[in-house]
Amino acid sequence: MKKIILTIFVVLLSIQIPAQDLLDILDSETPKTDNIVSATFKGTRILNGHSIENRKDKELEFIISHRFGRINLGFDELFGLDKSNIRFALEYGVNNNLTVGLGRSSFEKTYDGFLKYSLLKQKTGANSFPFAVSFFGSVAVKTLKDYDPADKRTFAESLFYVGQVLIAKKVSPSFSFQVTPTYVHRNTVRIAADPHDIFAVGLGTRMKLTKRVSFNSEYYFAFDQSKSIDARNSLAFGVDIETGGHVFQLILSNAITMIEKSFITENTGDFFAGDIHFGFNISRTF
Repeated sequence: MKKIILTIFVVLLSIQIPAQDLLDILDSETPKTDNIVSATFKGTRILNGHSIENRKDKELEFIISHRFGRINLGFDELFGLDKSNIRFALEYGVNNNLTVGLGRSSFEKTYDGFLKYSLLKQKTGANSFPFAVSFFGSVAVKTLKDYDPADKRTFAESLFYVGQVLIAKKVSPSFSFQVTPTYVHRNTVRIAADPHDIFAVGLGTRMKLTKRVSFNSEYYFAFDQSKSIDARNSLAFGVDIETGGHVFQLILSNAITMIEKSFITENTGDFFAGDIHFGFNISRTF
C-alpha cells in the first residue's frame, strides 16, 4: 500500500512541475497591454479654458462660444442679454495627439490661433502612468482701433502669447481634475507699471452627475495683475450636456472673454458682486 501511495505521489509531482513551467512560459509570453484612460473631460474646454482633450485624427470641429453681459445690469438690459461677446472657431485634429485651431472674437475684434499637443497619456495596466500631460500655445492679435489717435499700434505691438502645461487626472469614472500652469506675454501694455509677463495657475474639475450630464468648475489665479485696470481672477461654473455625441456647455462666469490672454489677465468682473456672465459653448463635428 505504501508503495502505491508513493508511486501516485511521484506521478502527480512529475505532472505538476512541467505544468507550472508551462504556465510560467505562457505568462511571460503574454503581451502586457496598456489601457489609455479616455474621457477625462467630455469636451476640449473645461469651461473658458482648454481641457486635456484633443480632436480626433482628421476631425474638424466648428465651435460657437457666446457670453452675454453681466446679470446685475438689471431688467433694463434684460439681465445682460442685450450685450454679448461671441467667438467662432475651427479646430482640426492633425492626428490623435495634435490639434490646431483658429478663432475670432467680437470682443476687441481679436483673432487667435493655437496648437495643443498631447505629450503623455494617463494609463492603467502593466506600464501605468498616473496622469496626462499636454502642451498648449496660442497667439492672439487685437485689431480694434483705439479711439485715441495717438495710440497707433503696429501689428507686432498688438500681439499676445500664451503658453500652458495641461496636467490632468481622471480619478474615477465620476471625477476628474486638471492643473494648468500658465504664462502670458503681452507685447504692449496700457501703462509702464503693467507687467508684460504674467504667470498664473488654473484649476478645473469635472463631476459626473448622470450618464450625460456633468458639473464643471474652473478658477485661474494670476500671480501678478495689471495696475491700469481692476483685474480679477477668473471663476466659472457650468454644466456639460452630451447630446448625440456632442457636448453643449452652459456657463456662469465673471469673464466675458473666451481666450486665455483675456480671461486670465484682463478680467474685471467680481463674481460674488453679481458680475456674472451667462453663456454657452456649442460645437458641431465634421
